[in-house]
Amino acid sequence: MAFLMSEPIFFKTPDTVSLSKIADWAEADIVRGSADIEILGVAPVEDADAGSLVFFDNTAYLDKLSGTAAAACLVAEKHAAKVPEGVAVLVCREPYRAWAKVLAQLFPDAVVPAYGAGSGVSERAVVEDGALLEDGVVVEAGAFVSKGAEIGSGTVVRANAVIGAGVRIGRDCVIGANSTVQFALLGNCVYLHPGVCIGQDGFGYAMGPGGHLKVPQIGRVVVQDDVEIGANTTVDRGANRDTIIGEGTKIDNQVQIGHNVVIGRHCVIVSQVGLSGSCTLEDYVAIGGQTGVRGHVTIGMGAQVAAVSVVNTDLDAGGRYGGTPAKPVKQWFREVAAVRKLAERGGGT
Repeated sequence: MAFLMSEPIFFKTPDTVSLSKIADWAEADIVRGSADIEILGVAPVEDADAGSLVFFDNTAYLDKLSGTAAAACLVAEKHAAKVPEGVAVLVCREPYRAWAKVLAQLFPDAVVPAYGAGSGVSERAVVEDGALLEDGVVVEAGAFVSKGAEIGSGTVVRANAVIGAGVRIGRDCVIGANSTVQFALLGNCVYLHPGVCIGQDGFGYAMGPGGHLKVPQIGRVVVQDDVEIGANTTVDRGANRDTIIGEGTKIDNQVQIGHNVVIGRHCVIVSQVGLSGSCTLEDYVAIGGQTGVRGHVTIGMGAQVAAVSVVNTDLDAGGRYGGTPAKPVKQWFREVAAVRKLAERGGGT
């Protein structure tokens, strides 16, 4: 059977907007070019045309910037002179953050993509008696909301999501398709991507030669305001106290968060990180992908851990760490260099 596959356009082309409006959104100053220049869209620097807005924030792309045909460029003051003649210059403190603000204005549907039209509770959803939904809640087809659950206005429960008994979900949240939320309290503006599992029992067993006895997990998960959790991430409920994710924290796809973990405010956790039970991340911690953190350790405020590391002892606040086991990056780099020299000296034998 033959069919025609037309090119899908998932995000509508934005309306034309003036450069002055772009500057307002980006909190930028126009230092070259007319405020009346019309911006027709956005593009990477190498693909831009005469109506495009671009940004520059990484000198690795300097050769691409030099040949850009863009109408205008968001750039830090230190790089403004590198923007070629004929391209309007908007100077801002942090070009990437400014770019994010502009994109949010031009493509609001990309911030929280819609899966389908409609409002209210779908006829094909199940909301049990005793669940409390404020006005403006959307529950899509196939979703299940258990008795005793409470959901705030503006929250969207996507298709086939399951909300457990007694769960509290704040306002303006998104519960992604095929997600499950149980034994949990979620604040406002929490965004769960598809397949997130929150509140299942943690991995707790009293081991013994005759078999491993399951330990009931009687804690909760508490997710504070403005947290985003990536697809297929799992957050176990506490064993005998709460698992906590602090305000503003951003978690990537396929992260495992064990029972009793405490994550502070505004942390960043990249994909495939594993946080073992009862570890603590203080505020503003950043952890690179595929890093493992041992149970009962504490990572101090503002510390950064490189990807593919193993954290098995406490890490001081504000430091930069990496390796297996994780250590200060300068020490890690010295050790890597020393091993390389030994290998070269041995001639590969």
